[in-house]
Amino acid sequence: MRTITNLLAALSLCGLLAAQGNEPQFEPGQILIQERAGVEPADIHAALARLNAKLLRDIPQINHHVIAVPPDQVDGMIRALLQTGLFSVAERNGLAYTSTIPNDPSFALQWHLATIHASTAWTTTKGSTQPIAIIDSGAYSGHPDLSGRIGPGWNFLSGNSNTADIQGHGTAVTGVVGAKTNNLIGIAGLTWTNPIMPLVVVNSSNYATYADIASAITYAADHGSRIINISIAGATSSSTLQNAVNYAWNKGAVVFAAAGNNSSSTPMYPANCTNVIAVAATTSTNTLASFSNYGSWIDVSAPGNNILTTDSSGGYGYWWGTSLATPVAAGVGALVLAAKPTLSASGMVSILESNTTYIGSSSIFGHGLVDAGKAVAAAVAATTVVPAVSITSPAAGGSVSGTINVTGTASDSLGISSVTLLCDGLLVSTTVNKLFSIPWNTASVASGTHTLTVKAVDPSGNTGSASVNVTVPVRTLSTADTTAPTVSITSPANGTHLLSNGALTVSASAHDNIGVVQVSIFIDGVQQYTGTSAPYSFQWNPNKAVYGAHTISATAWDAAGNHATASITVYK
Repeated sequence: MRTITNLLAALSLCGLLAAQGNEPQFEPGQILIQERAGVEPADIHAALARLNAKLLRDIPQINHHVIAVPPDQVDGMIRALLQTGLFSVAERNGLAYTSTIPNDPSFALQWHLATIHASTAWTTTKGSTQPIAIIDSGAYSGHPDLSGRIGPGWNFLSGNSNTADIQGHGTAVTGVVGAKTNNLIGIAGLTWTNPIMPLVVVNSSNYATYADIASAITYAADHGSRIINISIAGATSSSTLQNAVNYAWNKGAVVFAAAGNNSSSTPMYPANCTNVIAVAATTSTNTLASFSNYGSWIDVSAPGNNILTTDSSGGYGYWWGTSLATPVAAGVGALVLAAKPTLSASGMVSILESNTTYIGSSSIFGHGLVDAGKAVAAAVAATTVVPAVSITSPAAGGSVSGTINVTGTASDSLGISSVTLLCDGLLVSTTVNKLFSIPWNTASVASGTHTLTVKAVDPSGNTGSASVNVTVPVRTLSTADTTAPTVSITSPANGTHLLSNGALTVSASAHDNIGVVQVSIFIDGVQQYTGTSAPYSFQWNPNKAVYGAHTISATAWDAAGNHATASITVYK
């Protein structure tokens, strides 16, 4: 993965308003870009210089960059960047806002712990030493009920390790999951032992940029966190957020995000991103909190009304909002992983969602109210035997060229849920076949040594893997190619009416006279999948989609930068 250097970044004013009120939807002028596979840094430098665009910073884990252009040219610049064929994503840098309003002391102390049966879970586990990332405004480490629980983190606003809370929201969120328990003072947190990793993205004006949120997600995943709490919500979708979530998910981390406090069914982000647990808020009577968002895109519900927690003054206060419900759900997820550390991201989510309490329609409460007691018990009962994986081809140390098939077997006593091929840690393709044969286009990587890894996951979330190193020889690419690839969406069919539940396979087919190096698939303009070899497909859950028409599009690139796009419309 390359990092672009020595380029600057951009500003342009946006007059659109966020769904939360009269707040802007975008950071003035900033554009987020992602270069397509195989592009040389020199070509990126030249394109940005030609367009008078400069780099602000990188998010190297997902190959995204924040750039800057003249203030009055943002929309035109996005079109120009995509037309170069060098980039698969070019979008505005969205903003997300905190989701709580404090102070309404009308319910009994910490009623939420009894509601989700926390004490039952604590008889089995009280947590682990794995950090829980809180992406927010920081945390007050001097609070007597947080002292010793706050670990190292990072401040993405100032670029240093100072994670002091700048406006109080982060300390309140942190206390729900991280307040010291059984210490004879204050309140109890959901986990007793997990350190808190504060990642500062919310500024004193109460908002965070999508670029900072995405950077914090990738930072958390890179620094050992498998539970990532984001109690902030933005009104616009984003490929950058989705790619950051996918990066964390592929490293075994799960993002929990607030549904928002608009009393609306309109999705918010990153809660509505694929592979994110969107959390709605409930009251002490197990009804939807009046402020909470709801809808088919909600995954679970959790207590979020009048929650007693820590505040940045060193005392305590009652807070309400989906910002408080989110760390409740995240804390349950952390207890599940503490009870069964071998669970994959999908395995943990499956246990969390399958062991809730039914309190009403899934179109309001998702899978139901989180239940720590049930979920931890289910995690303990899950098998710990990992799948056995064997790669039969290519041979370790072999030289490969063109498109090859990575073949082998995956076996497990419970069966195989998925088999995934990665090159140098980056996703290539996923299948469900235990006798796998997965194509890989060597043109998608530079010449040299590369590691191919096949990971297999069983229904309990246990993961087994095998790897081989192969060599791609030096090759010469033709510079005279002007023929664009052909691309089509093979599934679902145009005009399909979607069901609200169950995963849907979205597939594309692409061909080129020399070779396809990348195919990206977008839902309503947001990149959901990128692959460098066939089959180009992923599982999309329409549960995250609003009712109405949705555009599925696929773009294919060849090594010369020629590209083509195909689109269909589906309905929910």
